[in-house]
Amino acid sequence: MLKFFPILFAILYGVVMYRMSAARTARELDANSTELIDPTLRERTDRMARALDLKRIPVNIYEIEPVNGLAAPDGRIFITRGFYKAYRDGLVSADELSSVIAHELGHVALGHSRRRMIDFSGQNALRTAMAMILSRFLPGVGIIIANAATTMLAARLSRSDEYEADAYASALLTKAGIGTEPQKSLFGKLDELTKSRAGAAPAWLLSHPKTAERVKAIEANEAKWGTA
Repeated sequence: MLKFFPILFAILYGVVMYRMSAARTARELDANSTELIDPTLRERTDRMARALDLKRIPVNIYEIEPVNGLAAPDGRIFITRGFYKAYRDGLVSADELSSVIAHELGHVALGHSRRRMIDFSGQNALRTAMAMILSRFLPGVGIIIANAATTMLAARLSRSDEYEADAYASALLTKAGIGTEPQKSLFGKLDELTKSRAGAAPAWLLSHPKTAERVKAIEANEAKWGTA
């Protein structure tokens, strides 16, 4: 029984971490967000809602400065205050910001937002179990190997989710009459808007695919769908 203790402990740890993370995320978003009220963006989200046969698509502003979009585990969509400010300052168009909303909707529709929370907890559990087991044979080194392995796994899963959400957004934007050009043009601005240092890290360690690869994937879908 004792030999299975690291695995059992890791599973219990993962369950506890998932529940704590979900509750903490919900509290943070509730305390620091308000509904987005912008007539121009509302017109775009209404078009996407009609394309999805929904009454409306609520979007919230998360009151932090970094430029980002977020799909919460409970299905809510958020745009950060920093992203909305970039739009208000003319750095991002309404169609480009709408492409972010479509992308986050993709994460919700495809189950990524909830699964990511579960994956995060599972990866912590896996890291704990691997560290406990490897440290028996490689004292001082086992935890480093465990951290590296779970980091690479998390990055690979995240990149796959991003490609899928991009494809969902492309299909939705096309159906809503907005098109994929804003989606692609925004990618060209993101590095500057987010002050990204993505090029400094190996591609397989990045949580998001490289911009050129994302645009190439969108164009491949356009060619396949006959919308290019």
